[in-house]
Amino acid sequence: MTQVIRQGLVAGLVGAAVMTAAEKIEQRLTGRPDSRVPGRVLARLTGSPQRPWLNPAMHYGQGALAGTVRAVIARAGLRGPWASAMFTVVRLTNDQILENATGVGAPPQTWPRPELVIDLLHKTVYGFVTGAVADALAARDGLGPGQHHAALRPGRRSDVGPPQRR
Repeated sequence: MTQVIRQGLVAGLVGAAVMTAAEKIEQRLTGRPDSRVPGRVLARLTGSPQRPWLNPAMHYGQGALAGTVRAVIARAGLRGPWASAMFTVVRLTNDQILENATGVGAPPQTWPRPELVIDLLHKTVYGFVTGAVADALAARDGLGPGQHHAALRPGRRSDVGPPQRR
């Protein structure tokens, strides 16, 4: 289990770094300022005053921790674009829970559409990059249980038992 956690932390950090680079490119093109929402959420969660370092700490910390979920997904044998799309929804949901529970954010359906589209695009970049890294790291250990099942007989089949434990 510690290996999958390490793989997830690595995948999540790479995903957060690539998402940050994409955000910086987008900001140069659109003139949009940096978001201070991650730092404000972390300040609310910890009860500390807002400090400049809280923003990158929350941004990369949340990216790394969410990456562990994607690594578990990959280890189970759910890999590729479908798995990354499912994970992107998890990442978006995680953001919204934290932002709304702390009162820092508002439900996305109330956002201006251009802001919503930009957020969705950046989180999609994160989800798919994190997924590509997690999938590559998991592939080093071979097929996951779901992939073994599919190799025996594709689809959801009750007549195909779980693979033998390694």
